[in-house]
Amino acid sequence: MAEKKQEKTPRKQQETRSVLRSAGTALGSKLTGRSVSKVPGRVKLLVSIVNKRDEIRLKDVIDDVSVALSVTFDGTGTAHSQVLDYLGIGETEKSVVFSLIPEGDEEKIVREIRNRISLYLVGRGISFTVPLTGISEIVANGLTSAAAEKAIEEAKRMTEETRKYDLIVAAVAAGYAEEAMEAARAVGAAGGTIIHAHSLNNTKAEQFIGVSLLQEQDLLLILTKREGKLPIMQALFEKVGLKTHANGIIISVPVDKTAGISAADETAAENGAEA
Repeated sequence: MAEKKQEKTPRKQQETRSVLRSAGTALGSKLTGRSVSKVPGRVKLLVSIVNKRDEIRLKDVIDDVSVALSVTFDGTGTAHSQVLDYLGIGETEKSVVFSLIPEGDEEKIVREIRNRISLYLVGRGISFTVPLTGISEIVANGLTSAAAEKAIEEAKRMTEETRKYDLIVAAVAAGYAEEAMEAARAVGAAGGTIIHAHSLNNTKAEQFIGVSLLQEQDLLLILTKREGKLPIMQALFEKVGLKTHANGIIISVPVDKTAGISAADETAAENGAEA
């Protein structure tokens, strides 16, 4: 009889711990007012605009924390260096790095980039994440399997109601990016980064649009607070839109996590991470 009692003790202890964990979870939910339900992690796009000398260091930081597939482009800071813009003005030459990262490590990656690349200092650059609506299954499975947390709290996911920023992308004819930036500044934009590019054979699309696009193009990237997006886009449409010599196409995409925007946002981000 004594042996049977001893055999049951570990099981009872396990059941007790399970009950206590459940009670603790319920109590934590009530105290914080947040749902603790978890959902599978996804893949996010991390966009980093940093000084050229920080490009390799940036990738090393990401790889130390998690894993990422990254590509880099050469960019140029907007010409008026006296303007303190969102995307950093420490150097004219910029590296624009696109990285696919697992959502489970998103907060940690952004936090480490902020701290180890010193994005809280003016001129060092900026990083932000963008939600994706689709990706190769092989890539998704590989990246999410490497995440420290494969599942995340659903309440922590950014939504249309909680997002504060948008990225505006203006694709204009080569040589018109500065004109586009001036129009954006006039309605509140602080600055941007230019990527030199060229369009592919768009003959079929041009037939439907009714406009011939020039092959050599500049991409102007402007990060803006959500409330400032529409005035900036409207100014760009009027100054460098498809009905102008710039033949510009202007779009915007939502932004989730950010680093390097402003002192107030950095403080809020750190406080949120500690909560």
